[in-house]
Amino acid sequence: MSDYKNFLSGQVTLGKMNRREFMGRTAALGLTVAAAGTLFSQSAMAQEPKRGGHLKLGLEGGSATDSNDPAKFLSQVMFCIGRCWGDMLVESEPLTGAPVPALAESWEPSADAATWTFKIRKGVKFHDGKDLTIDDVVKTLQRHTDEKSESGALGVMKSIKEIKADGENLVLVLTEGNADLPLLLTDYHLVIQPGGGYENPGAGIGTGPYKLSSFEPGVRATFEKNPDDWRTDRGFVDSIEIIGMNDATARIAALSSGQVHYINRVDPKTVNLLKKAPNVEILSTSGRGHYVFIMHCNTAPFDNNDLRMALKYAMDRETMVDKILGGYGKVGNDFPINSTYALFPEGIEQRAYDPDKAAFHYKKSGHSGSVLLRTSDVAFPGAVDAAVLYQESAKKAGIEIEVKREPGDGYWSNVWNVQPFSTSYWGGRPTQDQMYSTAYLSTADWNDTRFLRPDFDKILLEARSELDENKRKDMYRTMATMVRDEGGLILPMFNDFVNACGKNVKGYVHDIGNDMSNGYVATRVWLDA
Repeated sequence: MSDYKNFLSGQVTLGKMNRREFMGRTAALGLTVAAAGTLFSQSAMAQEPKRGGHLKLGLEGGSATDSNDPAKFLSQVMFCIGRCWGDMLVESEPLTGAPVPALAESWEPSADAATWTFKIRKGVKFHDGKDLTIDDVVKTLQRHTDEKSESGALGVMKSIKEIKADGENLVLVLTEGNADLPLLLTDYHLVIQPGGGYENPGAGIGTGPYKLSSFEPGVRATFEKNPDDWRTDRGFVDSIEIIGMNDATARIAALSSGQVHYINRVDPKTVNLLKKAPNVEILSTSGRGHYVFIMHCNTAPFDNNDLRMALKYAMDRETMVDKILGGYGKVGNDFPINSTYALFPEGIEQRAYDPDKAAFHYKKSGHSGSVLLRTSDVAFPGAVDAAVLYQESAKKAGIEIEVKREPGDGYWSNVWNVQPFSTSYWGGRPTQDQMYSTAYLSTADWNDTRFLRPDFDKILLEARSELDENKRKDMYRTMATMVRDEGGLILPMFNDFVNACGKNVKGYVHDIGNDMSNGYVATRVWLDA
């Protein structure tokens, strides 16, 4: 609740929320009228964002093969670069993950959620001075449906069978109803470009808060403030420089010495060292990525649910978070959704390490002998150490786990999704539907636990087109319980995103479930001296 309260206060400070709306939303948090009024006054008088200065970011994830064509954005660096010069139709609210208007002012679904109408914002200009039109929007989305574009959003766009203009409105007709469509359109590849980007997709011309000045793939990108930005609540610095820094030691040294203002991907093992720097602040944001131990439900001996339950209770989740993530993460509950997702299913009891219950289910399963677990350093950071920790916690339940360390080369083709018990990693997805459809639908190519349940599939498909959020939430709770109690997933931990900045960087927004403030870090922060 405190995070959400801070977010509301920040909205007041930025001038994006009036007193009436603030009082209503804080009342829902249980604040008294007097307390809410005091908080509003304090927020309104808080330091407003300072404008000016040159912001420098040192980021891992760039490559000499990076393309400035949004369709081909792959790396963390391009994720951030695209957010500087481009806009999507829809964005997500940082603290709730709900879709909010961007270049689309509003939207309306049909009763079956299969046809959506979007009202496109007027008075917006591209960096080349041309006005944003409905034609630019239609052509942009059409380009991302073309396999020749090699778009990273192609999977999202495949569900759209018709893209057309209706006057100044955009109409999208889907192959089937999908209540999550606005959130799917927040995909960072779907930057709206003049003429759809057909002529020069890598030009970096958009409607974003900054104009691209220079771009050297894998090395550097520079930006200048867009004087015609259609928004006033972003783009506080005059210029931005994003520097590719794939060496972790170099990033830490650059931040500690003040050469850059912000770095990403701080190894939890180095956090305590970095904290000693007097002018550095650690930024840890809860993420959707999760480290997993996966069993094939249709392969012996893991086709026995009592054995699967035994192995779930034999997992010491708290120790995993502490030892493997250095405390920068949250315990998992054997289904792939956490509270960063909209419509998170609340009230499901947290599964805890319980050697007695593990021993009970193990005996009931009738299994004897060791259980072979395959792992590798490439499965996730610390995967081999995690397997050894698991081996030790299982011993207390009388379960012998044989840990086999596999070579990194070929692990993803020869072990993951092939062998019946192994370690792996999932990066999470924007919506629950996408996460379940990618890895738990019976027909999914990446169903790496072989969770083959027609009854689960039926609920998943029904939930996809359900516009009543309460009904959808109930459906997601049923699905989560099925995966937790009957599936082959052991999910001990969700990893946080750990980044860092100088203490003169202000206004950083912890965007729920997303790294680098959902890529908007450079456009949201300002410099204090």
